[in-house]
Amino acid sequence: MKGLKSVPNDVCEVFCYDEEKVKRVRKTVDRVEGVEMMFKALADQTRLKVAYALLQEEELCVCDIANIIGTSTANASHHLRTLRNMGLAKYRKEGKLVFYALKDEHIRTLIETALIHHEERE
Repeated sequence: MKGLKSVPNDVCEVFCYDEEKVKRVRKTVDRVEGVEMMFKALADQTRLKVAYALLQEEELCVCDIANIIGTSTANASHHLRTLRNMGLAKYRKEGKLVFYALKDEHIRTLIETALIHHEERE
């Protein structure tokens, strides 16, 4: 059959849609606007490791994080700052040390849920 393209099995062969479902769901999808920034922050493997390290302890200083992930304090600080700017981490300064923690339990739940999902897929 020259010139004919085969249609992949995962694509509808006919275009049709359920108008009521589309209207109902369309009203809700804008709710996710801005959430992608949180996923972008965690999509970087180093930042995800930093966030996961913060799950293990209530708070860690920048030097602790640098040693845990095997990088410089400047690099660790960069990733921590990104997490903070994205609203995923918070910090406090104590003298010359800066301590970071996850901002809230939602971040903890998100990371733990992703890990469980990943481990179940294996």
